[in-house]
Amino acid sequence: MSETNVIDLNTVIPEEYRGLRLDVVLAKCFPEHSRSRLAEWAKQSKVTLNGKIVIEPKAKVQGGETLEVKTELAVVHTDTPEPIPLDIVYEDDEILVINKPAGLVVHPAAGNRRGTLLNALLFHAAGLSHLPRAGIVHRLDKETTGLMVVAKTLEAHTALVAAMAKREIQREYLAIVAEELIAGGTIDEPIGRHPHQRTKMAVTTQGKPARTHYRCKMRYRGFTLLEVKLETGRTHQIRVHFSHKGLPLVGDNVYGWRYKLPPQSSLELQRQLLAFRRQALHAWRLSLLHPIKGEKMTWEAPMPQDIANLISCFAEK
Repeated sequence: MSETNVIDLNTVIPEEYRGLRLDVVLAKCFPEHSRSRLAEWAKQSKVTLNGKIVIEPKAKVQGGETLEVKTELAVVHTDTPEPIPLDIVYEDDEILVINKPAGLVVHPAAGNRRGTLLNALLFHAAGLSHLPRAGIVHRLDKETTGLMVVAKTLEAHTALVAAMAKREIQREYLAIVAEELIAGGTIDEPIGRHPHQRTKMAVTTQGKPARTHYRCKMRYRGFTLLEVKLETGRTHQIRVHFSHKGLPLVGDNVYGWRYKLPPQSSLELQRQLLAFRRQALHAWRLSLLHPIKGEKMTWEAPMPQDIANLISCFAEK
């Protein structure tokens, strides 16, 4: 099923914009839409200056012209709203921040069209059906817990996507590795598709730049709890970078975790480790400028119970 949203924009170009390129002026006059989207509409003859079609985004304006954009934005619906519970940390008219649980897939895919975060969002707020990917601007892996921001309007979506591209959204994680580290550091290695296992990512010279910063938050016998900051947002970035350093995350069988138990460990720690079936990774803090209000906002999500149980076993004497 598909719907069509009619886009009908018009304004008079301010005199101070004289000499600027049309694509620049479009972005200034209609900031709720991305510059690339507006430029594409110009190429599709959807933009007029004083009633005349302009198809060249680089054309210069004189100032004082009537600028109009008339087009239709098709939104294709192939996903079904589902009453899946959401842990909502914050919500207003423009954005939604959720604490994603382990096991929840973010986007539907072939063979997995139901039971995803996107299905849940469509049920929670029907208006999200008019936005690309129901307003989702970044993702977490299925088994990674923690904070995600979702746009509720097209203007907020455009702003958040731009902020993500400019690395203006700060995402901080907690991760556990099965080594006793004494210092933090930065991993600066390109990440791309694994050359032989196409469902995995890997550090590869053909990959895109990726940088991960980390510091030791707490050291235990045989394990370290790390605070991790992403400077880039490649698929599986934290998992791949630490695996590349020989430090796969606890529970991450995809990227090299192998069960290991420090000497003199408790039976409860052994039980918890054997039962831990996902990567020990939690997106605990999210900071951004509100896309409409411009206010700096920060949210924190408590440690999920399974990771908290592990840590309580580490701390046992």
